[in-house]
Amino acid sequence: MKRIILSLIAVASMLASCTKDYAPKPRGYFRIDMPEKKYRHYFSPDCPFEFDLPVYAEVKKDSNRLAEPCWMYVVFPSLNAQLYFTYKTIHNDMEKYAEDSRTMVYKHTVKASAIDENVINNVQNHVHGIMYDIGGNAASNLQFYVTDSVNHFIRASLYFNAPPQSDSLAPSISFIRGDVLRLVNTLKWK
Repeated sequence: MKRIILSLIAVASMLASCTKDYAPKPRGYFRIDMPEKKYRHYFSPDCPFEFDLPVYAEVKKDSNRLAEPCWMYVVFPSLNAQLYFTYKTIHNDMEKYAEDSRTMVYKHTVKASAIDENVINNVQNHVHGIMYDIGGNAASNLQFYVTDSVNHFIRASLYFNAPPQSDSLAPSISFIRGDVLRLVNTLKWK
């Protein structure tokens, strides 16, 4: 008798749990806790520029054997990202550097859904250039170059140590974009 009652309860619970409107659950992502926005002034006695840098980022010298003296990484350890940062001294070749930067950005068109160019024009500090916002699942979603058009040229590109999935990286990209804007707006040439 107990078996019959248990069997009826099991069958009833199976029938009650069936519904016609089944939808698979979307894949979830880890929550990212963004650090508090605070900045410190960064300068290197060996490089002809200075700027504000987030306290949660660190600067590491580029150790590649082909790296030039003022090439570096701005590393965001908590966000698993780094901004590759290169500096060149201009010798009547500014147009070449600008075109090289543009070419490197547009190599991402294979995966990019859009590339927006935003003009950087800080007249007070003689900092001019272009910031590229690259939409979609491109390897780098943010790049820029800045120059004084006479002596200095800086190019930077943001990369994450994660597969390029724009939907899951969007909060981190947006957060770091604010830091990059602060860097560019406080950049001064020495």
